[in-house]
Amino acid sequence: MKEKPFSKYHISINVVMMLWTIIIVLPFLLLFLSSITDETALVANGYSFFPKKFSLASYSYIIKSGGVILRAYGVSIVVTLVGTLLNVLLSALMAYPLSIKNLPGRKFMMFFVFFTMLFNGGIVPSYIMWTGTFHVKDTIFAQLLPNFLLSAWNVMMIRTYFTSSIPDGLYEAAEIDGASQFTIFWKIVLPLGKPILVTMGTFAGLAYWNDWTNGLYYIVKRTDLFNVQNLLNQMVQNIQYIAQSSDANVGSAAANIPATGIQMAIAFVAILPIMLIFPSFQKYYAKGIALGAVKG
Repeated sequence: MKEKPFSKYHISINVVMMLWTIIIVLPFLLLFLSSITDETALVANGYSFFPKKFSLASYSYIIKSGGVILRAYGVSIVVTLVGTLLNVLLSALMAYPLSIKNLPGRKFMMFFVFFTMLFNGGIVPSYIMWTGTFHVKDTIFAQLLPNFLLSAWNVMMIRTYFTSSIPDGLYEAAEIDGASQFTIFWKIVLPLGKPILVTMGTFAGLAYWNDWTNGLYYIVKRTDLFNVQNLLNQMVQNIQYIAQSSDANVGSAAANIPATGIQMAIAFVAILPIMLIFPSFQKYYAKGIALGAVKG
């Protein structure tokens, strides 16, 4: 069978998407090139895709703190993995009952979940609750529990997917065979809900990896519990302090530190794992979002 030639529409769409991809990639490329540009050239000429002089001094400065950075990466990885698994599991456990159409009180519970998307107690009450009631301050749970453990948005998306994409006949057949609700959830709902669960899990993982507010609010003394974002933020603050210090000895030391290049290198180091992992789950995103979206 002879293949049809590309139409002008397909060609134009491909060109637009290629241009859009280039526009997205260019800032990351500029970020990396700035991180390996000599500090003098960077200050004199600004950010450029064609640096006049290359230097690895910024990464050398980061590598000198290798042990601290590795520990921070370990904290980020553990918190991201555990937090993502808990987020997806709890969201799915809450979404499944809400997807059962004859569940008593379903509308009230749906309103309750939706209400939390619009209103919350605020930062101060949350801080008092987590530190005074749950005592998460200066513990690993401070990076794990507040803000990201359960998302109303995830619950709504997963519930919509379960309702619209899993036939009621499967539930009825399982119940006739004597399956319990937990068996139905574990052996039918979770496998069939893989696209939306991976999609929502990716969003939760990104939120955990990029989070620095929990460490800022709840990690005061135990700096060994800093994640990558907290550690890199602290490094930036230290560099700014050294650069602005009026002490002569500190000022001379600051002159040898590539402050601008280090900030670029820090940003690249923080985003690199996400850039490597994100594409591997890409096939689930469009399908999960399209199937989980609210149907009109």
